[in-house]
Amino acid sequence: MSPLSALRRVRAYGGQFALLAVLAMVTALLVTGVPRIADRLTAEGLRQYLSAQPATQRDILYTADQGGSGPSVKGASARAGKLAELHQAMPEPLRRVTGEQWYAAQTAFLTTRGPDLVAARLRVELGLRTVSGVREAATLTDGRWPTDDPEPDSPVEVALAVDVARQLGLKVGSRLVMSVLGPDGESEVQRTAVVVTGVFAATDPKGGIWDSLPTPLRVAPPIGDGPFLAVAVTSDAQIDGVTWPVTYSWRYRVDSGRLDARDLAAVSAAAAEITRNRPPELRLSQGVDLLLDDFADSLTASRTLLAVISAGVLATLAGLVGLAAALSVRRRRAEFVLLRARGGSSGTVAGRSLVEALLVIPAAVAVGWVVGLLLPGSSTGAAWPVPVVALLITAALPVLALASRGGGPGSRQDVVSARPSVRRLTAEVTVLVVAVLAAFLLRRRGLADDGTVDPLLVSVPVLLAVAAALVALRVYPWPVRLAGNLAARSRGSVAFLGLARAGRGSATAPLVVVVIAVATAAFCGVVSTGIGAGRDRAATRAVPGDALITADGFAPDTRDRFAELAGIRAVMPLLAQTGQPVFPDAQRQAADLADVSVLMVDGPAFARVVADAQLAVDLPAALTGPVPADGPVPALVSPAVAADLTAAGLTEPFVQVQGGRYAFRPAGTVDDFPLLTGAGDRFVVLAWPARPAFAERPLAPTGFLLAGTVTDRAALQRIGDDGQRRYHETGLVTGGAPDRPSVLTTWAQARADLGGRGVNGLLSFAFVAGTGGAVLLGLLAIAFAVLAGARSRGQVLSRLRTLGLSRRQWRGLLALELAPLVGTAVLTGAVVGALLPVLLNPVLGLAEFTGGAPVQVRFEPGLVGGIVGLGALALGFAVAVEALNNRRMRLGEVLRLGEES
Repeated sequence: MSPLSALRRVRAYGGQFALLAVLAMVTALLVTGVPRIADRLTAEGLRQYLSAQPATQRDILYTADQGGSGPSVKGASARAGKLAELHQAMPEPLRRVTGEQWYAAQTAFLTTRGPDLVAARLRVELGLRTVSGVREAATLTDGRWPTDDPEPDSPVEVALAVDVARQLGLKVGSRLVMSVLGPDGESEVQRTAVVVTGVFAATDPKGGIWDSLPTPLRVAPPIGDGPFLAVAVTSDAQIDGVTWPVTYSWRYRVDSGRLDARDLAAVSAAAAEITRNRPPELRLSQGVDLLLDDFADSLTASRTLLAVISAGVLATLAGLVGLAAALSVRRRRAEFVLLRARGGSSGTVAGRSLVEALLVIPAAVAVGWVVGLLLPGSSTGAAWPVPVVALLITAALPVLALASRGGGPGSRQDVVSARPSVRRLTAEVTVLVVAVLAAFLLRRRGLADDGTVDPLLVSVPVLLAVAAALVALRVYPWPVRLAGNLAARSRGSVAFLGLARAGRGSATAPLVVVVIAVATAAFCGVVSTGIGAGRDRAATRAVPGDALITADGFAPDTRDRFAELAGIRAVMPLLAQTGQPVFPDAQRQAADLADVSVLMVDGPAFARVVADAQLAVDLPAALTGPVPADGPVPALVSPAVAADLTAAGLTEPFVQVQGGRYAFRPAGTVDDFPLLTGAGDRFVVLAWPARPAFAERPLAPTGFLLAGTVTDRAALQRIGDDGQRRYHETGLVTGGAPDRPSVLTTWAQARADLGGRGVNGLLSFAFVAGTGGAVLLGLLAIAFAVLAGARSRGQVLSRLRTLGLSRRQWRGLLALELAPLVGTAVLTGAVVGALLPVLLNPVLGLAEFTGGAPVQVRFEPGLVGGIVGLGALALGFAVAVEALNNRRMRLGEVLRLGEES
């Protein structure tokens, strides 16, 4: 057949070829655009993830010490050149992604006195620091920078940040004395004069140059009874003249903009390599390899989910292409029979179909490919899927035409149900066995360890959906036929005819496609709900109330001030400390046990907060019950602590809290407990003592858990900061007011943090696109199921209409015929989609999306409503498609022109 004749045939059957072209275009668009969007979302998530990490983890820091026996000879300036040397020595993948870099020299902190310090009680220790690029990153507000050429025996010149100068009451010209104290802590072994020559403001306070701890931009609050710490900026020459210890550091920041997700493994391996091969004279601190490994694990899990969802969508599209090609062949069966009757071979029929497909499919695939390239994202994905898609869809039409046999005018496929052949039954049993075996092997061996998408994991959901559809196809006609037999004994023909036709179960392929589509949508919904519930539990573990405010300490009456605030209905004080020793009694030295993290909570108040916030927190009775007036308080301990106490024979040990010793009685063992995120496996949870008279001093809470409507965060912050200030001023600690504000975290904020960075964008895209695409394609498959039997139904309805069937009865007959098919497909797909996450949960790695909290995938009651709603939508859509098709066919002409007209 000439191309011109083929073009006329394409025009004659334009609707069928247009449908194939649209499916081909959508498929090419998906295989091209989805990887691009995934790469873009991954890059954005990687940048957000690294930006949210503390500098101590995402920076590579080399340090070296110099003794304090005498002045160094241009030590600071000489070591500045090592910044480029160490960078050049890094492995190429790591060197390529490092951006900003700084060299610094830092002296030890010395006791500092001066007439301009703001209060006599203010204990301050000052350290001197020189940083490369500091003068470019700051602007002088007063005075000048320290000189690079100091006079002999002149005071050390320093510059202070604006906030540091204000908090310490210093200004340009202020003179200080830095003293090295003797062993007694009072006598001066050495003293150095210091003069403030400048005050500066940071151009960008969030810039990486200020990330070294403690930062030069503010005064560090005291730890316990310690002094305030401040850092003054000076020059290399000034540092070279000091006689006490100096630490040199070279810091490199990994630039997230230079890091690509494909380079994660190489960069992580390079970071681990420099840790192993560091120069012996240097110390190295870096957490880049751990950060990138964590992100890579989350990325692998998200890509695995995306691959599973994409496989379901592409399998649905493949089924739709097959249905569209089969429908086209069925509509042209008389033409193909006539060609064979006139001497044409099967090859002739296939050749004509191939020529016609070549005129439509490659162009449609090209359009989908171009549109996919226009989507925002990178073009790093492989291009081979596009020609494969074009080849497979182009070959679908001639292959089905070649397989077409008989079925000419006058054939009646709707009279009786066809008995399946042995070949077909063998194929169905084979699919069922392969699906079960693949699922078993996947559970047995787990995922592949190379970080790539596991082909077995991607194929198992589709195989299980196909197997379930085949089983449903063999099972669902039986109850329908039974109902039809019962309907035959009743009055009226609508129920009998509708159920009789539905019981023949002729729409096999559309049922399989609908099951795959619905299973994909249900899988997305169940996994998304499970991840959301896991994030809720993780947020509740971090903030088991509506809000949590923490600090170094609060004045005890801060609780009453929170309770008086409008909207706050319950308040619980808590006290958390890490690294506390365990004692065998109230006097002796600490027991030979590792330190523990201590959390002290007011159990009854905790129960009120949890109940008011409506959070699922299980509080043991040991904490919520009465606390003895004296003697040991009940406590929950971790399994590791419980084992140590048992081995040491301690039944009523003591633990140190804020300098006092508290006796406790282990009343239970728990693996974890709310508010103990990051506490490790050694912790003790104490009930708040009723009368802490046996303590050395009153207890000062380090936090408050609140329940209520958090509308005025500023008011909560003010009360917290005021309570912390009064804690530092009431004599509980030595020192002035802290500079660091209290930390306020709401439950909503903690929940948002779990889903607001990293791979969450990619995950959300996978769920939304998978659910929406699967539902739309499933509805399209239902339309094919309707159209597959439209001819025979048209004849039946035409005859019944001439016999007096009303329009209402006609719609009822349609609903009865289509409801079993649609209901079975939707229900089977929903059940498969709900069971897939339960089956695959151990190998999906869903805990990567919840901060480590386990994801409990279970059947959700909302799924029932979703199934019913989707079934009603699908049935209404099927009836609407049938009505439109009947209106187009004009049922009165069906009887005159015949079935194949």
